[in-house]
Order: sequence, then C-alpha cells, then structure tokens
Amino acid sequence: MNNNYKILEIKDIIFNTETIKTFIFDWKIKYGEIPKPGQFMMVWNFNGESDEKPMSVSKIDLDNEEIGITVKNIGEFTNNLHSLRIGDRIGIRGPYGNSFKLNGDRILAIGGGVGMAPLRSFVEYANSKNKVVDVIVASVTQCELLFEKNFREIGVDVFTSTDDGTCGYKGFATHRTIDLLKNRTYDMAIVCGSEMMMKGIFNILEDNDIPGQYSMERYMKCAIGICGQCCVDNTGWRVCMEGPIFSSDEIKQITEFGNYHRDGSGIKHEL
Repeated sequence: MNNNYKILEIKDIIFNTETIKTFIFDWKIKYGEIPKPGQFMMVWNFNGESDEKPMSVSKIDLDNEEIGITVKNIGEFTNNLHSLRIGDRIGIRGPYGNSFKLNGDRILAIGGGVGMAPLRSFVEYANSKNKVVDVIVASVTQCELLFEKNFREIGVDVFTSTDDGTCGYKGFATHRTIDLLKNRTYDMAIVCGSEMMMKGIFNILEDNDIPGQYSMERYMKCAIGICGQCCVDNTGWRVCMEGPIFSSDEIKQITEFGNYHRDGSGIKHEL
C-alpha cells in the first residue's frame, strides 16, 4: 500500500460523454504499486475544495505506464476536476483496496452509468487472457453509455440497455441480465453501479447460481482502514480495506447492502 502523494500532471483528457471524462496520468514503476482492476485512488485537486475523493481506476496501461481515472460531474468536487486541462496537476495517492479475481472462462460484466469505470480494466485483462467476456453497458440514455466503443474494439460482446430505449433496448441492467441468461451461462460476474441496481443483479445471479463480485461505494476519508468511516454495519468490514470488491458470499453478510448507507456524519440514509 502506497500512502504517499504523487503530484501528477494530467497527460490527456478523454471526453467519454457530456458528463463523464477520463483523466490520464503517467504512472511509473518507481511510483510504487501498479493498480489492479477494481482498486481505487484518492484524488486531491489543489484548485478546488481542500478535500479528496476516491476514484476508480478505469485504465491500466502497463506498456505505456499510464493509468486513468474516470469521473462523472455530479457535484462541486467533480465539477472542479472537470474544469482542469491537460498540463494541470493534481494529487494522487494509492492504489487502495482489493481487486477483482478472475475465476473461470466465461465472464459477465454488468455496469450502470459511471459504474463501468472499475469494470473496464478487468474486462480488458480477462480478454487478454483469452476468456469469453460479455459486457452489459447500461445508462439512462444512449449518449451516456460508457466505454461501449472501447469494449467493441477489443472484440468482446456488448449488450446495451437504456432507461429511455434510445440504444434500441429499453430497460434496466437487470432486465438485460435476465434476457441474456435465458441463452447464456457464465462462471462468474462482476458488477458495479447504483446499489439498488446491484441488489437486483445480486438476486438474479443468485437465482442462476452464478458467483458475483460487487464493487461497493461508501463515504471514505483515510482510505487506509484507520478512521472507520467506510465500515459496513454488522461485519465491521472497511470498504477501503476489505473492499471495495465483495464476493457474493460476503454480500450475503452485509445487511445494509441495498438498504441504506451512512453519510459523512454517520447519519443513515435509506436507499
């Protein structure tokens, strides 16, 4: 675990959608640990509020020694990040947390919105190992589908779904998953998106005896397991350490999953 800040220059900015950007940085071996698919970085923007936020690593390019973080503009912090340009600098520490594990030969990746971010690098990794990978890319509308083109370019099968049907399939990720499982089987699934979506996917995968790995999100401060801010009730597991990736068996033990989460003040919010 590397807890030292790196002050990095933004090497490139990819405009994925109208609300989502991917920021590319050089990440040399000398910086320490290379991120693994599913891990996250803590990001600090010097030009914005004096706070830092966890961001999933969406790109891991070992050949060019680059990493990417994908950010949706949803508030003050992310709006400040979106205002940055190539050549600007931000603080990054990490990587943190555990990672997805490759189990089996047939993989299903299911992502909703910016939840596709932590899935992308794992899909690319599994594909490079000659695994059969199918990807469900879901969003509210077609222009917000994330990484659809990237997945098609590496040759994996992509199945889109949007709430408004503008992609040709109207429905949620859960609907697309049910339809796909009528004719296909998988050894494992990886899932990231809103927790209500993941809860629905969890139930579907359980009914079909498919083990899943789920990327959870909680309010984080230290990212090194000290503050306890991201603990999930009843288990004491810290999302920054024991997570953010949890297996199906672990999800079964997390009673708050799909029900509620706590904010920075510890107040419970129903989902």
